[in-house]
Amino acid sequence: MSAFDSVKSGYIKELLAKGIREDGRGLFSYRDIKIIPNVIENAEGSAQADLGGTRVLAGTKVILGEPMHDLPNQGSFSVSAELLPLAHAEYETGPPSPAAIELARVVDRGIRAGNCIDLESLFLEEGKVWSIYVDLYILNYAGNLFDASALAAMAAIMTTRVPKYEDGKEVREDRSRKLKINNVVTTSTFGKIGNTILLDLDENEDNASDARITVATDDDTIRASQKGLRGSFSLKEIDMMLDKTFEKRKELKSKLEHMK
Repeated sequence: MSAFDSVKSGYIKELLAKGIREDGRGLFSYRDIKIIPNVIENAEGSAQADLGGTRVLAGTKVILGEPMHDLPNQGSFSVSAELLPLAHAEYETGPPSPAAIELARVVDRGIRAGNCIDLESLFLEEGKVWSIYVDLYILNYAGNLFDASALAAMAAIMTTRVPKYEDGKEVREDRSRKLKINNVVTTSTFGKIGNTILLDLDENEDNASDARITVATDDDTIRASQKGLRGSFSLKEIDMMLDKTFEKRKELKSKLEHMK
């Protein structure tokens, strides 16, 4: 952390000690959320999710492939993430960074554990299935990549169209069939700064945080969670954050259902 960042972190902590956030939000309020579907013409599915100043683009690709050996009657699904250099001064070109790998895994785990995609519907015939690839591109970083990326990925999946498969061949010009979705999962990411817990940390708050946790849920079930950074949470704090996650899910799910 640079000296300038250290000064900013000290300022953030002083404000939070008084119960105040730098941008005036409540401790458990999201920044403005905007989801725009179908932003990439040639992708099978796509969406852009803006969470305050954080902007994430997601695209899905449906590829004809072979099933996993232990799941011969199911298609497959995976998520990758790229932290584009244009998004932040610290991001660089090259192989995926640890931060990009963690981001992709957290988003993947929530969607996978939530059984969001009906993988059995992707089976075509013996030895042939559809594979779904979700690519996340960070266009601008201003804190809380996890929730913005989860929203973008889920929205892209919900808009995905599957190519026609006929006589052993894919017909990519015909994408009239929608991808079958079983469930919609959302995430809420909390951070701990000193003794204060807050939701949807912006960039300055992210830099000042001691601990982070992302919780993925559907309407009534915790599907996955991921703890980050060196700090810790008490059981009482975790119970509170789980309650807040289900409360905030209604807002996030509504954004996905009414994206335009």
